[in-house]
Amino acid sequence: MTQKSITLRLDGERRFVGTNAGGGTIVLDPGRPEAHFSPMEALLGALGGCTGYDVVSIMEKKKQPLASYRIEITGDRADDHPMRYTRIVLTHVGSGPGVTLAALERAVHLSHEKYCSVAATLNATIETRVTVE
Repeated sequence: MTQKSITLRLDGERRFVGTNAGGGTIVLDPGRPEAHFSPMEALLGALGGCTGYDVVSIMEKKKQPLASYRIEITGDRADDHPMRYTRIVLTHVGSGPGVTLAALERAVHLSHEKYCSVAATLNATIETRVTVE
């Protein structure tokens, strides 16, 4: 079993700075959306980053590296507390010389269904829809 951990420290009225074992940091500040991620936005970012890493790696292994790639992520939240995500939609948009839609769709599917640990964690309780362009 592998264990991961971060430490969050209060850094202002409601702002938290997280640090991991390697010294990486993240700032969570729901009160300043123009400057920092809210915790719920960070969750969307974690999902996108996890699956994006997989997709880039898979496409490189297929000898179809992506010259351009982005993931657009939206989350629908419940109106009542705890206002959890009820649905997340990810749209993967990628292109490059020799990149086929079929290969990109397969890479995205493999990530969401097999490799991405964040997706596996969330898919158990949240409706997740994925599209590829």
